[in-house]
Amino acid sequence: MNYQKSLVIRIITALMIFIIPYEIINFILLKMTLYGSYPLLLLNYNPLMINNGFVINNSILKIISACVATSAYYLLFILIISTKDIKLKDSVNLFLIGSFLILLANIIRIDILIYIFLEFGKNLFEKIHIILWQFLSSIYVALVWIFLTRKFKIKNIPIYSDINHLLKIIKKSKKRK
Repeated sequence: MNYQKSLVIRIITALMIFIIPYEIINFILLKMTLYGSYPLLLLNYNPLMINNGFVINNSILKIISACVATSAYYLLFILIISTKDIKLKDSVNLFLIGSFLILLANIIRIDILIYIFLEFGKNLFEKIHIILWQFLSSIYVALVWIFLTRKFKIKNIPIYSDINHLLKIIKKSKKRK
């Protein structure tokens, strides 16, 4: 497939992700996160899963939309789709592996935060939650991307490689005239 056709398909695909309502993607990820967090909580507690959270020791622990890290999955998707010369099979594998790593880290993060809340109280929970949410989560997504690019031997940089390639095409066409 030629470069221009590939670029158009990638741009259309990137725009199409926004056709799917955010709430649907968030709902699916919320359920995966809840059901993923449940087994680890069973090791120390007897959690009752209710709606979008847990009841443990008379404490209601609700998993809100921001806890699901939907934006991290969007970011991963955009990084993949905006990187030049990634084959479709590799794109799918990148997204599946990256999504699994994000989901796994998020489940562990939620279980740790619930443990801290129940064992050490709300004050420590809030401090650690801020550190994990505002600092480590962004760094983690970047590290997942770096890991995936090395694992799949991706040499191109999202968006930049396309711009660079397009500029070369423009320069070539100007030289011909």
